[in-house]
Amino acid sequence: MDTTVTAGSEENVWSGGSNNKPLGASYGKMMMWFFIVSDALTFSGFIASYAFSRFKFADSWPIADEVFTHVPLFHGNYPMIYVAFMTFVLIMSSVTMVLAVDAGHKMKKNSVIWYMFFTIIGGAIFVGSQAWEWATFIKGDYGAVETKGGRILQFVKADTGERAALRDFATPLSEERTDHTSNKGIWFLGEKSLPSYSLNEVVNGFKSNSNILVRTENINEEGEKTLLTREESLKRLAGAKYVVEGANLIHNEYGSRLFADFFFFITGFHGFHVLSGVLINIIIFFNVILGTYERRGHYEMVEKVGLYWHFVDLVWVFVFTFFYLV
Repeated sequence: MDTTVTAGSEENVWSGGSNNKPLGASYGKMMMWFFIVSDALTFSGFIASYAFSRFKFADSWPIADEVFTHVPLFHGNYPMIYVAFMTFVLIMSSVTMVLAVDAGHKMKKNSVIWYMFFTIIGGAIFVGSQAWEWATFIKGDYGAVETKGGRILQFVKADTGERAALRDFATPLSEERTDHTSNKGIWFLGEKSLPSYSLNEVVNGFKSNSNILVRTENINEEGEKTLLTREESLKRLAGAKYVVEGANLIHNEYGSRLFADFFFFITGFHGFHVLSGVLINIIIFFNVILGTYERRGHYEMVEKVGLYWHFVDLVWVFVFTFFYLV
């Protein structure tokens, strides 16, 4: 039997009654769900890769409580405090987004405006905080040395057990540290930015300060980095090759280079999602002010961007758990 499809029935499939709506959702909302599912699979692959590396090198992986200890405008050791603050702000922005969607269902324009505004502020605070955290992570605080085998050696004050920064004991020496300049060396070979202290300055300072010890990447039975004696420390320093300050994709003063690689990639990828969400929320925010959705008779666009915002919040919960807590 021949089946005739008219223009009216074709239009009904895409914009018509409940019998043609998968799960009772509109076309736009279904497409948002498809995007979220595909993006969730991408994040799952990244987090699974991180988890594999994390547990494969569990005996030498950096301890998060010793890495993320900074709070803006405050000096001291505040493990995970600022990361917890960032997480709280992002979760609260998800709450305000729920309230904005609910207000849209009730056609309360002013309430939608205010809740969207608070959501945007929360997202902006998170993105700014993540940028500050990146800058702090890259800059570093204490410094370390890297051996020829790629192992990181950190320094500790013997009397207090606290981390010792290179500036606390390194001895400045009168030595030439630049090899490739415009009037010297190979003309096409540039030199990377030099650390604050040379390897000789660090080693000489260590030898003259008996209160400084070396600790390795390896984690002992107490869950702490292995602390060496003075004699063992001097033997390890004999194999040192680089002075490392902060972290990048090549060197990492906190420990394994993989830790820095995953940190930049996963938190950067998530941060891009949050930044995109903030920009989209700003567009929706001004459309609400202009009365665009009021004239349409519904605020479904707010609900669709709300689904995306809840997704990036949920992903951060997993990133926070696997990266900072485990």
